[in-house]
Amino acid sequence: MNMALAGLLAGMALGFAGYFGGFGAFVLVAALGAVGFVVGRLLDGDLQAGEFFHPRSDRDDRRR
Repeated sequence: MNMALAGLLAGMALGFAGYFGGFGAFVLVAALGAVGFVVGRLLDGDLQAGEFFHPRSDRDDRRR
């Protein structure tokens, strides 16, 4: 699935949630979509779980 189609599906899901469930449902669907995106990236190997837990100073030192 390409990114344009994934974006279309996500936009439609958010639109339906906002229309039928109100703003609270819209926020809930957006938050769960973001969590699902991060989990998917972790499972694909594009992200490492340790990147979220290192202090910012450690990340800056590794880049130099």
